[in-house]
Amino acid sequence: MENLNDRLPTGGVELQDCVVEILNIAEPPPFPISERADAVAENTRLQFRYLDIRRERMQRNLRLRSAVNSAIRAAMESQGFVEVETPILVPSTPEGAREFIVPSRQQPGSFYALPQSPQLFKQLLMVAGVDRYYQIARCLRDEDLRADRQYEFMQLDAEMTFADQHDVHTAIDAAVLAAAQAAGRDPGEIVTITWHEAIDRYGSDKPDLRFAMELNELTDVFAGTEFKAFAGASTIKGINASGKAEEYGRNKLDALTDKAKQMGAKGLVWLKVSSDGVLESPVVKFLSETEQQAVKDRLAAAPGDLLLMVADEWTTACEVLGTLRNDLGRPPVHHGPYRYLWVVDFPLFVGVDEATGRPKPGHHPFCQPHPDDLHLLETEPLKVRSQAYDLVLNGWE
Repeated sequence: MENLNDRLPTGGVELQDCVVEILNIAEPPPFPISERADAVAENTRLQFRYLDIRRERMQRNLRLRSAVNSAIRAAMESQGFVEVETPILVPSTPEGAREFIVPSRQQPGSFYALPQSPQLFKQLLMVAGVDRYYQIARCLRDEDLRADRQYEFMQLDAEMTFADQHDVHTAIDAAVLAAAQAAGRDPGEIVTITWHEAIDRYGSDKPDLRFAMELNELTDVFAGTEFKAFAGASTIKGINASGKAEEYGRNKLDALTDKAKQMGAKGLVWLKVSSDGVLESPVVKFLSETEQQAVKDRLAAAPGDLLLMVADEWTTACEVLGTLRNDLGRPPVHHGPYRYLWVVDFPLFVGVDEATGRPKPGHHPFCQPHPDDLHLLETEPLKVRSQAYDLVLNGWE
C-alpha cells in the first residue's frame, strides 16, 4: 500500500475506483475540531456546542464523568444505600441561599422553587424508614458566581439514620476513593486532622496538602527578645518560602506586608537567607545571634530561602501566614496529586454577638456539641467543639 500513515486511525485505508457524489457543500467549521480549539473563546464554543462536543477532550470529559458517577453509585449501593430521586419543583423553603423561582401557570400568583438541596426530602425518607439514602443530586442556587460556585451543580447527597461521625466518614471515604480511582488517581488513605491542628499548621480550615511550607511555632524562641515588635506577643509564627528570596524584591515584600496589615496583622517580618547562610533584613540588627540561629533551625532555612514571621494573636498570626502560604506556594488547581483530608472538631461558637451577648454559632445552630465538652456549655462556650466536619481536597472543601 502506498502512502501509509501510521499516525492516523484511517492511515491504512486506501480508496480505489470509487465515485464521489456531492450531496451538499459544507461550510468551514468555525474552529478546528481538535485540541487547538482550547484557545477559542468559550462563547463561540458554546454557540457551536454540537461541534465542540465532537472534540476528543470533550468526549473524554463526558465519559470520565459517567465513569465517576458509576463508581460512586457502586460504592454507595455496596454499603446498603438506596438511590432515591427527589422532586425538582418544590415549595419555597429558604435555607440560606437564594432560590430560583418558577411561576405556576395553573395557579397565577403562586410559585415553585428549584431545590437548593434535597434536605427536607432526605429527612422525610429517614422518618419513613429508608435508613440509608443517596442520590447524585442536582442543586440550583441563585447566588453570585465564583470559581467554586455555579447556578447549577451536582453533588453526592446522602443521609443515614442512627449514625455517628465514624459511620459517615467510612461511607463517604468509600465513595470518594472509588470516584478518584475511576478518574485514574490513587489518593491513598484519607487522613483526619482537627480544626485546631489545621489552623495551627496550615493557617486554614481547608488546607492544601500538596505542598509543605507549614507554619512553625516561634513564640518560645523570642520569649526574652529585645525586639519590640516581638516582645510580649502572645503568638509568633513563621513560614519558609523555600527558594523565594531572589524572586521577592523590596516592592513585592512591601506588597506582602501591606496585605498582612490589611488582614489585621500588626506587621510582617521578612528575612532572606544569603548564599553563605547569613540572614538579611532590616530587622536582623534587633535579633540576637541565638535568636537568628534558632529561627534558621526551626524553619529549616537554607540559602535562597525567604522567611516570613508574624507576631500577633494566635488566630490572626495563623490566618495571615496561611493566606501568604497559599499565595507563595500553592500549585494551580489542576496540578499535583489528590490529597484528601477530613477536618474535624470545628468550634461550636465563634465570638459573641454584640447585640444579644450570646455566642455566635460557628456553622449553624443545629450542630451537635462534642460530648467531651458538654460541661463547658454554660461556663466557657467558646471552648466547646462541635461534631461538625469538612472533607477537603487540595484546599477546596
